[in-house]
Amino acid sequence: MTGLAQVDYKFFPNKEVGIVLAPFSGGQAKFGVEDGPKYLLHAGMERDLTTLGWKCSIVESFKADEYDNMRRDRKDVQGKLRFPKLVGCATERVYKSVKSVAEQGRFLLTLGGDHSIAIGTVAGVLSHYPNAGLIWVDAHSDINTMTGTESGHLHGCPVSVLMGLDKENIPDSLKWVPHLLKPHKIAYIGLREVDEDEKRILAELNIAAFSMHHVDRYGINAVVEMAIKAVSPNGDEPIMVSYDVDAIDPVYTPATGTPVRGGLSFREGLFLTERIAETGRLVALDVVECNPHLATGPDQAHNTIQLGCSIARCALGDTLLHRKSLPPKSNL
Repeated sequence: MTGLAQVDYKFFPNKEVGIVLAPFSGGQAKFGVEDGPKYLLHAGMERDLTTLGWKCSIVESFKADEYDNMRRDRKDVQGKLRFPKLVGCATERVYKSVKSVAEQGRFLLTLGGDHSIAIGTVAGVLSHYPNAGLIWVDAHSDINTMTGTESGHLHGCPVSVLMGLDKENIPDSLKWVPHLLKPHKIAYIGLREVDEDEKRILAELNIAAFSMHHVDRYGINAVVEMAIKAVSPNGDEPIMVSYDVDAIDPVYTPATGTPVRGGLSFREGLFLTERIAETGRLVALDVVECNPHLATGPDQAHNTIQLGCSIARCALGDTLLHRKSLPPKSNL
């Protein structure tokens, strides 16, 4: 680490961050991801952010074991959707926590949990920053609709819920979600496993989507700048990043629920957050899908958790060199 953060954050002159814990696993089939927040904190995240000059506060949306009984309720199904009541209840709690922290004028760092928690985080951020752009960093587009999903797991559906797609089939437990996310305000980075129905939706809605093909072809800096421009065309809008660690190649993040080979490299994954932070307009970050219980070797959990911590540090101003050592930044 380089000491104090080398980035000026437009919306947070007092450098206060609310670390929202969302220890939730009900959006997918594998237990263990609910322990992601605990492991990230134990790895020193709060200490590191304090070293970067941030005043940290911890906000618990709920306890990790609070929904254990609901998580085991086999009757919580709607058609092919799994645990819709559980997901609706938990994400609404996350939404209220995130919205409260945003209203207090703090940077939002939410630690998951599976990616269904983004239903709450994105809704909460957009409720406070209605013109914010969202950059979704993920191997998957997570825009399956209620009728289009094949698995029925809601961690593959948060974007469609946030947009109100297939609205008539959204379960009652998710009717609380305000449909504030617009297609022109989201951009994807790192895609490499997208269902056919999702491809159709992305094309029909003309959503900015950058796969690993684009990263290979144009380079990570160009892709990040295109994504920023897509969601922030005026150059002054707030930006949120929802970061699934499976966007990074499983060589570096093996302890995650849906790994896909051929992802972002270690440096690309961190540069991405460094570059977005450099705009000074980053207001919120999710770090999700760290599942230490899926590690099959002695270092796999450690490596995944450490990279999750690094993503947060880079988003909150950690750089390899002091700012005075760097060339002038672009207009983004």
